[in-house]
Amino acid sequence: MIKGKLKLSIALLSVCTLSYGQNNIKLTDTQTDITINKHIYGHFAEHLGRCIYDGFYVGEANDSIAHTAGVRNDVVDALKKLQIPNLRWPGGCFADTYHWKDGIGSKEGRPSIVNSWWGGVTEDNSFGTHDFLNMCELLETEPYLAGNVGSGEVQELADWVQYVNFAGKSPMSDLRRENGREEPWNVKFWGVGNEAWGCGGNMTAEYYSDIYRKYATFMADWDNSGGLYRIASGANSADYHWTETLMKNIPNHLMKGVALHHYAVINWNKKGSSTKFSDEEYFKTMKSAWFMNELVEKHSAIMDKYDPQAKVDLVVDEWGGWYEVEPETNPGFLYQQNTMRDAMIAGMTLNIFNNHAKRVKMANLAQTINVLQAVILTKGKDMIVTPTYHVMEMYKVHQDAQLIPIELQSDTYKYGEEEIPAISASASKDKQGRVHISVVNIDPKAKKKVSLDLGGIKAKHLTGRILTTNNLREHNTFEQPNTVLPKEYKDAKLKNNQLEIDIPAHSVIVLELI
Repeated sequence: MIKGKLKLSIALLSVCTLSYGQNNIKLTDTQTDITINKHIYGHFAEHLGRCIYDGFYVGEANDSIAHTAGVRNDVVDALKKLQIPNLRWPGGCFADTYHWKDGIGSKEGRPSIVNSWWGGVTEDNSFGTHDFLNMCELLETEPYLAGNVGSGEVQELADWVQYVNFAGKSPMSDLRRENGREEPWNVKFWGVGNEAWGCGGNMTAEYYSDIYRKYATFMADWDNSGGLYRIASGANSADYHWTETLMKNIPNHLMKGVALHHYAVINWNKKGSSTKFSDEEYFKTMKSAWFMNELVEKHSAIMDKYDPQAKVDLVVDEWGGWYEVEPETNPGFLYQQNTMRDAMIAGMTLNIFNNHAKRVKMANLAQTINVLQAVILTKGKDMIVTPTYHVMEMYKVHQDAQLIPIELQSDTYKYGEEEIPAISASASKDKQGRVHISVVNIDPKAKKKVSLDLGGIKAKHLTGRILTTNNLREHNTFEQPNTVLPKEYKDAKLKNNQLEIDIPAHSVIVLELI
């Protein structure tokens, strides 16, 4: 990391470090037609640990938890409040061992499967295609299906597309009707494999690009008249060769999105506790989370070279914090708690995505319930929401709003000889003309005074909300579910189109200007 002046170039966000204590945000007068796509705020539900079974799905026979066709009503209500735009399923690594025909028809007749990726548990396939797609209708969200390329066949994926999308008469649509669904679900988003460089088959980029072309061809007709949004299995973090190979080898008309996966991890061999972390571990986590900005910039630059008109989107369909599992839980279930550190990851990352909305059109937080950086935790009849949930709820105002480019000057958050920007921010204007500004201070100890110039935007009324705690390690538990909650923010002063903001340590603020 460069010491002293830190210059970071962002497509629409210019960040430069000045002397300590100088934090300035300016909303630029630059007009842009860039929309912050609502699908940036997507979620991820893999057959992993207690995400599906005992998370979303408790079974139709359950008489102790209120549900609709086996799906928890409290979960549905909580996710609808987030206005989740899409939900990715069934994986993850699990997708490349999942054969969709095992999860349709009578539940008594479905074969079991051993989840060899996550805990070695046996699943009965009681939650399958109909269950997931009907649940998405309950959630009022769009499904994102991840197809099996690793252990599947082309015909298998082509049949799945026909089964869920074809309205006419065909073998697969007839089978769908036999299984109780007359009308198709018309699924738009399709992942062509997952992590092909690793658990999806340990492929080279060159090999996968050829495989992708084959699968994409048989998923749709020549003109893609069904409008499938086909997403290629993309790079692992900083593997820029992977992105370059896909962009060079796959024609634009066969591919609408290229995926990218990156987790904020301290050390893959020693990830640390989710709640009992040191100041050094916190800094390393935030440094890894901030690296997302560089990744998005560099992968976007490669895409710009081959696709200057930005017809292909960058889809960050796995992101979030990853720590050691909670004590005395199955290590293959990836169950971890969620503190204000995770709120910092979420706020910073979403600001990055918002500011790069010209290329980033979709993203999926990993994962929704009981796994990794979850927004919901369940325990029997009880359900709680996490600090990350609250950030997603506060930021939903940016969904499908017009991006307002900003210029940001931030002092640095330092640990030892390293430093990263302390402040991140993004801004947008919604269809009602309301301006929203989200500001994050990741510094765990120092509050920041931020001067905000509204530029040409005239505002008469200001409101705000803040998520903060006295202790960075605070989190919600089943015994104390409301320890971390958003509150009204009153420490902003509006005068002559200038805002002065006092933002406490480790805080997320969203302001609304009318």
